[in-house]
Amino acid sequence: MNGFINFFKPEGMSSAYCAGLAKKKFNLPCGHMGTLDPLASGVLPVGVGKASRLFRFLLEKVKIYEAEFTFGSETDTLDRGGSVVKSGGRIPTAAEIEAALPSFVGRIMQTPPKFSAKCVNGTRGYRLARAGEAFELPPKEVEIFSLRAEETARKETFRFTVACGGGTYIRSLCRDVAEKCGTVATMTKLVRTRSGAFTAENAVPFDEFKESSAPEKYLIPSDAAVDFEKLVLTKVGAARLLNGLYDEYPHSAGLYRVYCEEEFWGVGEIGNGGVLKMLAYVRG
Repeated sequence: MNGFINFFKPEGMSSAYCAGLAKKKFNLPCGHMGTLDPLASGVLPVGVGKASRLFRFLLEKVKIYEAEFTFGSETDTLDRGGSVVKSGGRIPTAAEIEAALPSFVGRIMQTPPKFSAKCVNGTRGYRLARAGEAFELPPKEVEIFSLRAEETARKETFRFTVACGGGTYIRSLCRDVAEKCGTVATMTKLVRTRSGAFTAENAVPFDEFKESSAPEKYLIPSDAAVDFEKLVLTKVGAARLLNGLYDEYPHSAGLYRVYCEEEFWGVGEIGNGGVLKMLAYVRG
């Protein structure tokens, strides 16, 4: 049995706990894609069985977040779970925030939060930060496709909608937008509403899945998560592939969803010579 469970993770729960529940329900290896911090909620895809092998092809898919940035103070973790390290910052106007946003759209360099899973000489940043050690994390390129803000009932808090690529830290975006406005801010809420093909609309609430005696009804087919062109093999061609015999196909070079007749086998790649090689095999 292979496929995905699209959890809607609640606040206060680790991503690993969700994957652990799926493992217990199916008695199969399970892993999650795109860790959500315990303080965040929302879409958390969990691969069941061999479906986790497809995660490498999903990392660059669009993710959408709804976040709240509260201006005037900053914590060491950049979210509401940390200790305040800067306070007394001014509250920017909606016009100031709107003027700052265009500089964060596109491919930008972003410095990850020190309280993160990024490693420094083999040690997680959050471990070093908790120990009070001084260190710096290098900036990395991320991509933000769209970014908009709107006012809330609280004058110091604005709601942001962010569409971005993998590896983007919304906490860092909060810090950087505030800095652009000449102040400080803390991310006080984060909800992921989309991760590639997985959306809040087709997610299962954690408690509903936990109480279900038929978890398989929530299983999303493995091939539903990848959107490459379809390549169908004959049984003869599939057997040759299993035996290490690489046939040529009259297809353009690139990645494909590979099937043997109606059965999804995984993701393969056709090179410039037309030869198909499997990159992620999820059959069985």
